Amino acid sequence: MEMERVMEFPHTHMDRRPRKRPRLGWDVTQLPPQAQVGLFCAQEIGNVTSGSSSSAAKAPSDCASTVTTSSSVVLKGGVARNGSPPWREDDKDGHYMFELGDNLTSRYKIQSKMGEGTFGQVLECWDRERKEMVAIKIVRGIKKYHEAAMIEIEMLQQLGKHDKGGNRCVQIRNWFDYRNHICIVFEKLGPSLYDFLRNNNYRSFPIDLVREIGRQLLECVAFMHDLHLIHTDLKPENILLVSPESVKVPDYKSTSRSPKGSSYFKRLPKSSAIKVIDFGSTTYERQDQTYVVSTRHYRAPEVILGLRWSYPCDIWSVGCILVELCTGEALFQTHENLEHLAMMERVLGPLHQHMLKRLDREAYKYVRRGRLDWPEGATSRESIKAVLKLPRLQNLIMENVDHSAGELIHLLQGLLSFQTDLKSCSVAISDEWTVPTAKHHRSSSKFGLAKGDGWLKEFEGW
Repeated sequence: MEMERVMEFPHTHMDRRPRKRPRLGWDVTQLPPQAQVGLFCAQEIGNVTSGSSSSAAKAPSDCASTVTTSSSVVLKGGVARNGSPPWREDDKDGHYMFELGDNLTSRYKIQSKMGEGTFGQVLECWDRERKEMVAIKIVRGIKKYHEAAMIEIEMLQQLGKHDKGGNRCVQIRNWFDYRNHICIVFEKLGPSLYDFLRNNNYRSFPIDLVREIGRQLLECVAFMHDLHLIHTDLKPENILLVSPESVKVPDYKSTSRSPKGSSYFKRLPKSSAIKVIDFGSTTYERQDQTYVVSTRHYRAPEVILGLRWSYPCDIWSVGCILVELCTGEALFQTHENLEHLAMMERVLGPLHQHMLKRLDREAYKYVRRGRLDWPEGATSRESIKAVLKLPRLQNLIMENVDHSAGELIHLLQGLLSFQTDLKSCSVAISDEWTVPTAKHHRSSSKFGLAKGDGWLKEFEGW
């Protein structure tokens, strides 16, 4: 017998979580959803009128030989007509095993696999009740991922109460517990910014598109911070384009990474609208937070040094993301702490003394005589070369941005500041680069930038 824990929400937005870089820590603070949920045996979601109630999961064979419900008949072995597939064991990593065409309860039919990550899988499914395609995140059947999923559900509920239009963060539509897997249902959206860059051979976005995305991202982060929430895992993989539509446009900046025959064209999204996803690591702001958060490439220096972190760690991640959208490459490509800190100093200047004097015990090894132990502490010559080849932030932006570079550099210097007490999303949103002006609209016209959906109308014929 399979158990379904059912909770329906009025919002109609999705969470598609694409390929992820490895997560190094989970925030498993116990913040259970406040809503009461029921446990039902072989019931259709959203139309439960009868059935057996239970308090513990049982194997399919524990069901009666025939159980009649409001929507289906359950036969021996727990297989329902127009209901659930035969019981299958999870794989060795706790992932739910399925076949295309399977039912995920009697309401959803699995159409395809959209992605897989540390958390589990995302499946494209047909919603028989709403008559539309949805994306369902199926979390691995392992305790820590189950706990993280419950945190994400609680955070999504909290965000949904305040973001009525669903214009900033993805909003939960429905969730249920199916065969010991938490399943979260979202509206199907477009690709992540990372997937779009990858499928576009890591070609950078035009500065005007980066501005539109950056403004929305800062507004979303400010919205969360006003609710005393910290995302802690902002990165291109966790930012989805609302629309999957794109257009082919001329590319006058061909690169060595471009495949033969496509050097003079690239794809750009038709709409700049985005939504932030993945709130499994989101936490309330507290005074004692020093554990490791964020994916490596977007991790703030205070996190690496074991210092107390707060809202500014999200702002740092936004800065790294904007640079990546402008260049097509992650700003800090490293997997080692000392090298990472050395890259920060190379691009942004020396770490501040107030940070180096308050180190966590584990971070003492990165500092010697009041400064970063570099290059003396480097693990290899290749590591030193990797740091030396990085340009200063100003030079990096000037090389990749055709206009508004000075304004963007000013914004990034604030987002990527080592002075955490000076960082504020509200200040960044009001920055000259983020606020649209007549000058920006004039410079944007050559890209076909327009208000609302479809900012590339000029190139729709390509």
